Amino acid sequence: MYAILDIETTGGKYNEEGITEIAIYKYDGHQIVDQFISLVNPEKEIQEFVVKLTGINNKMLRNAPKFYEVAKRIIEITQDCFIVAHNANFDYRILRTEFDRLGYKYKRNTLCTVTLSKKLIPESPSHSLGKLCKFLGIPMSDRHRATGDALATIQLFKLLIDKDVKKNIIQQSIKYFDNRHEKFRIQRILDNLPEKEGVFYVHNHEGIIIFIGRGKNVKQETNKLFLKETRKALKVIKRVSKVSYEETGNILFTRLKYQLELEKLRPKYNIIRKIKITDKNFNHDNMLIIDKGRTPEEHAVILIKENEVVGYTYTNLAFQENQISILKSMLTPIENKELAKTIIKKYLLKNNVSKIVRFQVENNL
Repeated sequence: MYAILDIETTGGKYNEEGITEIAIYKYDGHQIVDQFISLVNPEKEIQEFVVKLTGINNKMLRNAPKFYEVAKRIIEITQDCFIVAHNANFDYRILRTEFDRLGYKYKRNTLCTVTLSKKLIPESPSHSLGKLCKFLGIPMSDRHRATGDALATIQLFKLLIDKDVKKNIIQQSIKYFDNRHEKFRIQRILDNLPEKEGVFYVHNHEGIIIFIGRGKNVKQETNKLFLKETRKALKVIKRVSKVSYEETGNILFTRLKYQLELEKLRPKYNIIRKIKITDKNFNHDNMLIIDKGRTPEEHAVILIKENEVVGYTYTNLAFQENQISILKSMLTPIENKELAKTIIKKYLLKNNVSKIVRFQVENNL
């Protein structure tokens, strides 16, 4: 069942508008089975430009019912229905605002004919109700009045239902009040992430990395991000299309990879704090730092040469401790050597790595 409606308002500041007229037609997919049409006394002045647009003035509404007097009827006629409107976000927001003022939580699933028409009738030069109806040959009367606009929306919705043969587009366009589509989307992203240590990258729909995170459990840390309600977190959640990741195997590699990537990519929604670069050298000019890798048989290796961080790699060291030239060919080079040195130096001062193997220059390091 669908409750196809249109609302006229007083205009004014966001969430301060009042309803002046409402028309609701209950539609079962074939015919109108119920309707409710009424002027509404908003108990506030109508903006002058709205009076000119709709023809509804304050005098007309003086004896009209106030919203609380029609609220029960609106609840009844829209019960178990999808709210359908042209720009449903607006009409649904106005209704919820009026019910909030009464202390009632009004919750309905919605469908927007603007969104549907853009997907199903992309060839239309405009998707405003008036121009779209003109393009499609749908007759309109009483433009910018609730009854006229709602009746035109019914005819448009009928056409959109017919055009969506498999009903996939309409199903995908439903906005559920409990955000279940959003929850399913986030869950699909989380399902592809491992419960292992590493760095993760949040991509938007263009593939651009907009946030980088890290942790001992990539899946858990990503889920924590998606559960946050800060302004930045909500922007990330709204824009996320996919999350990629890199397993690191140990804390040092996680910190190193995270800080180097932050500095290089500078994602829009990360807070990037400036790190004070160290001027202290390592205890040994030439050495390998060896820590645990991503699997039990693997090791994570960082090469230090002449007190400078050369690069890192993952490998089985059983044969390469004595074959440094092979190891060097496997390294991923590090560009920001000063930042890398600072991160590694701080880590070595605070932690004990699994193993440090020091080589003299004569051993071809």
